[in-house]
Amino acid sequence: MRILHTADWHFGRQLEGKDRRAEQAAFVDELARIADEREVDLVLIAGDVYDSVNPPAWAEELFYEALERLSAEGRRAVVVIAGNHDQPERVRAAAPLATKHGIVLLGLPKEAPLLSAGEVTPDRVRIVQGGPSWLELAVPGCKHNAVVLALPYPSESRLKELLSESFTQEQMQLAFSERITQLFDELSGHFREDTVNLVTSHLFVMGGMETDSERPIQIGGALTVSPQAFPKNADYVALGHLHRLQKLSDKPLVRYSGSPLSYSFSEAGQSKAVVLVEVEPGAEVQEEIIYLTSGRPLARWRATEGIAQVEKWLAEGRDAGSWIDLELHVSDVIDPAEFQRVRKLSDDFLKIQRVVVRENNQEEDGEQRVELTELTSDQLFRRFYERKRGAEPDERLVAMFQRLLAETGGEEEVE
Repeated sequence: MRILHTADWHFGRQLEGKDRRAEQAAFVDELARIADEREVDLVLIAGDVYDSVNPPAWAEELFYEALERLSAEGRRAVVVIAGNHDQPERVRAAAPLATKHGIVLLGLPKEAPLLSAGEVTPDRVRIVQGGPSWLELAVPGCKHNAVVLALPYPSESRLKELLSESFTQEQMQLAFSERITQLFDELSGHFREDTVNLVTSHLFVMGGMETDSERPIQIGGALTVSPQAFPKNADYVALGHLHRLQKLSDKPLVRYSGSPLSYSFSEAGQSKAVVLVEVEPGAEVQEEIIYLTSGRPLARWRATEGIAQVEKWLAEGRDAGSWIDLELHVSDVIDPAEFQRVRKLSDDFLKIQRVVVRENNQEEDGEQRVELTELTSDQLFRRFYERKRGAEPDERLVAMFQRLLAETGGEEEVE
């Protein structure tokens, strides 16, 4: 059986205000093509299909289009679980319709899938049996069925369990990890020697490498799980939440597929991928990393030689096709018109941060960032506004700020 693992689509998410829907749609095209060309039998989508509990309508439409294309009219199985960004009821809302096409949608932990009903032909996926957080699938052309332990994001509230009100953070972390371990231990009783045995969940596993684009599952990191939490007799564990492609264990094989697109500049230089595994009961698992080309790369530029250096890099075609985070070093606050000219040099600039530097012979690198106390109130306001909005404030807005500052007597404090 060939299984394709993907996660953390975050449909609806932007980057520095830039709409990513074209890249997300291109990813769906690429994923569907991979599934067809590699003759995939089962697709596991390990949570965070949306970026928020209330995604835009186009994001929902794109998600359902992806499911329809991946299912291949019911000939390929698809299992989707909710992540911490997803609204569980929204993810599972279409389950009665999806089940007829071999698509399993699970929103909450301990949720039981709908079983295939009525007449099912041999060329269509069949959900043979299942219960809270597990199911067995029969897939056309596969000699063996797949048993999937599917645990959507298991917060205390979604588990409907209160671990303790008096635990310290360390005690809470241990209690949560032990509870998840216990759940998987109980569920692993459904694994059989004649089935392909799989686990999919949306968790933060200790030892996993983070990026800035994952919003914390819980403040303080209490909801983390030990790498030993997963059943030893699982063939493959498909995880979601961390956006970096990474393997945590060989036996069982535990992986994060990572996100299909880079969602913060902390992911600059990372390759994005999906994971293809081939599993047969009693045999060694074969895995292949398939790198994606649909998302635009992210690049960070640090132009220490000013605007001329930026123009030189653009003329050379540096990081062509990438979204760019530009750190522009200048010797003084540049004129707003000049700053706007820099922004218009390329549509690929998503973020431009100006760093004012001055000579300092005591510094080894000969440069030093300007202290905030050296800036006037006008310059401080402009810097704050640009950081928040990514553009120069209108002069009328600056004048209004100055009037308010004068009325409150704050000018002296700023200086």
